Amino acid sequence: MGLSEEELLAAADELLAEAPQLPSPAERARLREAAGITQARLAAALKTTTQTIKNYENGRSEPRSPRLEAYQRILNGWAAKHPAHGAPQAAPAPQPQAPTAFTRPVAPAPQTDPVTPMPARATAHTTEHPTEPGSERRHLAAPRLATGGRTGEETGGKTAPAALDPRFPAGPLAVLDGDGTAYGIGGIVLDCPATTIVELVEWTLTRSGLGAAKLHRYGTDSDPLVVLTAAAAAKFGLPERLEDRRGLRLPQDHPVVAQVTKAKWQLTQRGFGPWPRIYRKAQGRDRQCVQLAILPWDALDSRSWPGVNEAEMHPADIARVLGVYAQRVITPRGSTAVSGLELMTALRPPTRPVRDEETGNWTRGHHAGSLGTDPLPPAPPEARPEHPVVVHTGWTGGFVNEEAYQWVRDIDLLTGEEAALPYAVGLDLNTAFLASTARLTVGLSEPDHFVRPRFYPKATGSWLVDLSHVELDPRLPSPFTPTGRRPTGPAWYQTHTVVYAQELGYDVDILEAYLRRETGAYLDPWHDRLKAAYAQTLADLGVTPDLTDEAFLAAMEVHKQVDPAMAAVLTAIKATVKGGIGKLFEGPQGAGYKDGEEWPAMKRPTWAPWIRNAIIAKTRVNMHRKLTNMAKFTGMYPLAVLSDCVVYPTASTNPLDFLPYTESGKPIPGAFRLGPTPGRAKLEGAQSMTWAVDLMEQGYNPARHIKGDGHDAVMDEGE
Repeated sequence: MGLSEEELLAAADELLAEAPQLPSPAERARLREAAGITQARLAAALKTTTQTIKNYENGRSEPRSPRLEAYQRILNGWAAKHPAHGAPQAAPAPQPQAPTAFTRPVAPAPQTDPVTPMPARATAHTTEHPTEPGSERRHLAAPRLATGGRTGEETGGKTAPAALDPRFPAGPLAVLDGDGTAYGIGGIVLDCPATTIVELVEWTLTRSGLGAAKLHRYGTDSDPLVVLTAAAAAKFGLPERLEDRRGLRLPQDHPVVAQVTKAKWQLTQRGFGPWPRIYRKAQGRDRQCVQLAILPWDALDSRSWPGVNEAEMHPADIARVLGVYAQRVITPRGSTAVSGLELMTALRPPTRPVRDEETGNWTRGHHAGSLGTDPLPPAPPEARPEHPVVVHTGWTGGFVNEEAYQWVRDIDLLTGEEAALPYAVGLDLNTAFLASTARLTVGLSEPDHFVRPRFYPKATGSWLVDLSHVELDPRLPSPFTPTGRRPTGPAWYQTHTVVYAQELGYDVDILEAYLRRETGAYLDPWHDRLKAAYAQTLADLGVTPDLTDEAFLAAMEVHKQVDPAMAAVLTAIKATVKGGIGKLFEGPQGAGYKDGEEWPAMKRPTWAPWIRNAIIAKTRVNMHRKLTNMAKFTGMYPLAVLSDCVVYPTASTNPLDFLPYTESGKPIPGAFRLGPTPGRAKLEGAQSMTWAVDLMEQGYNPARHIKGDGHDAVMDEGE
């Protein structure tokens, strides 16, 4: 039926009058991050709060007019500049078809989802096609999906990998086996013809299609990662084990090192160890760097990557684990601690393009909110005793001692009623240190020294103050010391600790302070990315925020059995948090070090002990608040405490029987609360009360051993 012009225009007006349709919450967050805009800055533009923006991006709430229209306009602008991977874009100019030299035939597309099948070791004939002489085209090894392997359902896979950047069609990494088969993410298999390390590097950069897009518009793309199995390492002439167990690197005269050097490639200061990085000077915008990981040299620590080894996993499964981590966190660049530190810089690049007004040329300038390109000096009380700022100035004024809790209640304070209870139950706080990095203001400039200043709760830094007069219940640890013992005199504390003393109702008389004038929430994007990775991985294991407390406890009891590969990713994410924070205060290594000398770690811009102090102080204070509220609401006092674990004497092993709830069944705010999000609690373990008392009498901390399987919470999951 035909329509008149008036009817068509009326229909158009009606459509335009409808409320604007925003992209999904996840896409909103992606667009903002791609634009390099913080949630705080977007909130300021929309005249709202940061928490409201967080709600928009996690689907908890939606904007209303007129903020809705303004938000949509911003998102549309970002979408035009930063289209999603795989979104329709302008057709590029015709390019010569890349030759398929050194590739196997591409397998026919399967009828089901082409991303979920897991590859098996495949054998197919290599088809070579000669290239034209003088060709300068980029040769890509055509990726294919393996056929006849295990399916994602069989391996527990539930979620498809994120869309790949068209510049890196093979994904961020590959696990290379001895037969030249390189297993990538999502079932991708490449054929690598390299027979030497130099050939491997050149194949990776020119033909593999490996790599990952930068995480911030001012950052750089992630270098491709190739993980070598034992067979692949042997094929390239690498020894089965490293003889230098202290230096963890090949000697300079090793044939492989000589081969790399002869080909005009370079190694970083780490040398050729478990995580060698091989590079040449960048050509224009294109980096020439390949990251390797040598599996037989223990590149993947079993504490951070449980079960991720050749004895327990097929190379394709190892690629799946590392690939999920790479897409949710960052392409691994070393240990999880190293990756955690590198992630901070990737999300807060130190520089940005700046135009010189006089010449019109573009150069690199400081990126506000970052730590910059040069290391900031610590204040003397924030440094290590061996640091040059301490040794060369003769500093004797003491040091900040913001460390994680390790407290055990005095056995004499244990009541007969408590001792008669049958169980000791441990509660663990999910990624407690990560929770403390949210909206955490830290110093971003050099410290200034003040004598007898007034205390300003919003000033971040280190304060010399006497808190020995603060009276607290001895059945609770002191919030001011790592041991939980009462302070004995003046000491240096981070701002959060001093603020808490005021919160408890005590005056603080500041003797000295080292404060930083430039501050910012440096770790906010780090927190947001790791929190999202943690939540998404837990969801893959069947643990979601919508579960009831009872269902949550049941899901946590079996989550590691749901999919061991995703359970390994979850452990790696948690290790990334703790390890990255620990790297902020990394000390010198090596027997030849002498006090007062500089060491490599302290030359990094990310060597920032004052940031670590702030995280740990906030975590310890948060724990003490919960302990205090638990005592107030339930009358229960802990037997032992770590910064992320507490053990209580109980009549039941089920936390639902002793955690505080309202009459309507809702958790009482302020105390421990069950749930999967950072800062919420889960059941860590339960043992008999006699077991706990026996450990306490021997001077051991039950919170470290509450799992009862030989697991030491501090040694296994510490920094």
